[in-house]
Amino acid sequence: MKKILTAALLLVWGAGLVFSQEAQIRELYGTVEVKQPDASAWTPASSGQALKPGTHISTGFKSGAVIMINGSALTVRALTRLSLEELVQSAGSGKAEINLRAGRVRADVNPPPAGGSVSFVVRSPSATASVRGTVFEFDGLRLRVDEGRVHIAGSDGSGTNVGAGQTAHISAETGRAAGAGESAREELTPPMPAGMDSPHAPAAAAAASEMKTGFTWN
Repeated sequence: MKKILTAALLLVWGAGLVFSQEAQIRELYGTVEVKQPDASAWTPASSGQALKPGTHISTGFKSGAVIMINGSALTVRALTRLSLEELVQSAGSGKAEINLRAGRVRADVNPPPAGGSVSFVVRSPSATASVRGTVFEFDGLRLRVDEGRVHIAGSDGSGTNVGAGQTAHISAETGRAAGAGESAREELTPPMPAGMDSPHAPAAAAAASEMKTGFTWN
């Protein structure tokens, strides 16, 4: 009986080490809006705001935000729309999954402050970029790695590993992952303007139409 009770206590204690975490907006500029999972409308974001799993984020023209996720920084570029699908922390590890619907993000992935490993995944309709400690930039089809190593997988099941100083892309027609190549300045075009279902959608769309086709890595 004592052994059963001890095992039950250990099970409860172990389960308590795995919990959902919140992200936090560290800084922002321009028009940045959020829609929390329990809300029906978009609202202006604020610096220091906590973001629960399931939160949607939209940035307007000449806007952006930096979101901290358990020691890792996600930089959300202008005209981007994404959602925080999964934010989980456990003893010695952390996991974050981002759904990139449009636009571009930069991820500076670091181990949790208390140490351990981290899994950071950014998904788009066409590709999935997954890492364990690195720095990369991703627009849903094209990937550039600044530090570490990233695995990018196409919707057809193909994949390739991309090292520091390299880029790779997914074919929009076939969904196939192309081989990694040396990093270069590339023209990138977001699939659609972000925030189309936000209160500022007309303004964002008008601003996007005035932009030059594509944009370059910073």
